[in-house]
Amino acid sequence: MNKFTFEQNEKQEKVILVAVCLDDVRDVEESLDELEQLAETAGAQTVGRCIQNREAIHNSTYVGSGKMQEIKDMIWEQDADGIICDDELSPMQIRNLEEELDCKVMDRTLLILDIFASRARTREGKIQVELAQLKYFSTRLTGYGNSLSRLGGGIGTRGPGEKKLEMDRRLIRKRIGHLSKELKQVVKHREVQRQKRSKNHVPVVCIAGYTNAGKSTLLNLYTDAGVLEEDQLFATLDPTTRSVKLPCGQEILLTDTVGFIQKLPHHLVNAFQSTLEEAKYSDLILHVVDASNPQREKQMQTVYETFRQLKIQDKKIITVFNKMDKAEDTEFLKDVNADEVIDISAKKKIHTEELLQLIEDILMEGQIYVEHLVKYADAGVIQKIRRNGVLLKEEYRDNGIYVEAYVPLELTKLFGSETI
Repeated sequence: MNKFTFEQNEKQEKVILVAVCLDDVRDVEESLDELEQLAETAGAQTVGRCIQNREAIHNSTYVGSGKMQEIKDMIWEQDADGIICDDELSPMQIRNLEEELDCKVMDRTLLILDIFASRARTREGKIQVELAQLKYFSTRLTGYGNSLSRLGGGIGTRGPGEKKLEMDRRLIRKRIGHLSKELKQVVKHREVQRQKRSKNHVPVVCIAGYTNAGKSTLLNLYTDAGVLEEDQLFATLDPTTRSVKLPCGQEILLTDTVGFIQKLPHHLVNAFQSTLEEAKYSDLILHVVDASNPQREKQMQTVYETFRQLKIQDKKIITVFNKMDKAEDTEFLKDVNADEVIDISAKKKIHTEELLQLIEDILMEGQIYVEHLVKYADAGVIQKIRRNGVLLKEEYRDNGIYVEAYVPLELTKLFGSETI
């Protein structure tokens, strides 16, 4: 058991969402809608909102003094336990807000870290989350110490890495060093797995996209992976890889990744680098988009920004507009950054077979047509063709097995220089 675990409080927390509007108030409202979903996912109840229009975020208190009194009154009227700010707060902002409002003060980053802590199941996921938490909290001990010890539970006080935060920076640095070494070993293991997949010449198709777009539903549809499906943000956290057979019989590996979100904490991006890089080393990316979400354009932009941050480029991309059965304007579903676009419903199984065919067509673009006589002593090559390519013809002759097939370029060396 992790020595930094913390006993949770059963009481549902009441929170007020706070944001500063620097430009378009509609963008802020939409961001707060998402923040409310995050709060609900973390187990909190949103009882109010407060938005302040400012030219810049207040350096010491996030919001101005006038809005501070309004928030204080709202906390008293709604009997709220705390506030959640829509931006990442500095230690000074946390401390000043806490002293002024006399309540728990949280920010968007803490909320996401908390959700990740509750969803991590594998060893790698738990290490990554704890590492991200400790790096976040290491600069905020003075800001969060009082509020956490006073409230004794709830959001931000669960999962690995935050037992009342009574560890000093020296202990945190020591723990970060230990976790970093553990994570390097896990990353090394992941790289070995990638190398094995590369040697086996099995194409890898990565499912990526905004959180709650339906990635897990799609994976379960094709693979019976049994991954949790919920209409919640970050319903699943740990990546899952399963094999799938395309219509032509070729075997591929389908792997999902953690969902993206606006303002994804850089601590998490860094900690989950090895997981997110599954897309970087894949042969094809399925970019899953919630077609029914009115904010899908912004969500797509967030995904591509994360791709750029991870230096994922020169990859074939199929944008999969999921939940088309709930969308009202499917004729406007476009993505100029994708190589192909298709609208489906993974839940209703609409156009899902067409998606498999599209995956096959794109992967076939990298296949080489060969005609070859395989010696009976090398008959194992036939199985490799079936697994990694498309076997069009197989004919047993006196001097060997005649095959016609499409195979990856890497497999052509198995046939030598002689072809028929």
